[in-house]
Amino acid sequence: MRPPLPPIDTRYERFDVVLGSTVEYLRGAWPELRDVHFEIGGIPPETGQDGVPRWSIDRSQNRVVLYRTPIERFERLDRVDAFQRRLIIEGIIFRAVGEYLGRDPWDLGPAL
Repeated sequence: MRPPLPPIDTRYERFDVVLGSTVEYLRGAWPELRDVHFEIGGIPPETGQDGVPRWSIDRSQNRVVLYRTPIERFERLDRVDAFQRRLIIEGIIFRAVGEYLGRDPWDLGPAL
């Protein structure tokens, strides 16, 4: 009998877990996000703008697409560890949701 194998742990799965937990938190705080669909995209379509977009928003379809590859590859980390990666992903999600709602991302967190 072989020893048990560790669970598959891919970058996509880790990104999905962070996205899911962050969106769940934001939906709890902002009911207008209840019907918004959040999706993970790999590489964004060419936009002709300077830089590579990290997300796109389609309000007519209530959709926010976060592009995993540029988020993971182009964001600068102070340290390369799971905590820093999570902070970067959460920050991008808050910025995308802030744009979707027309609010400053800092206003989306809990009021202290």
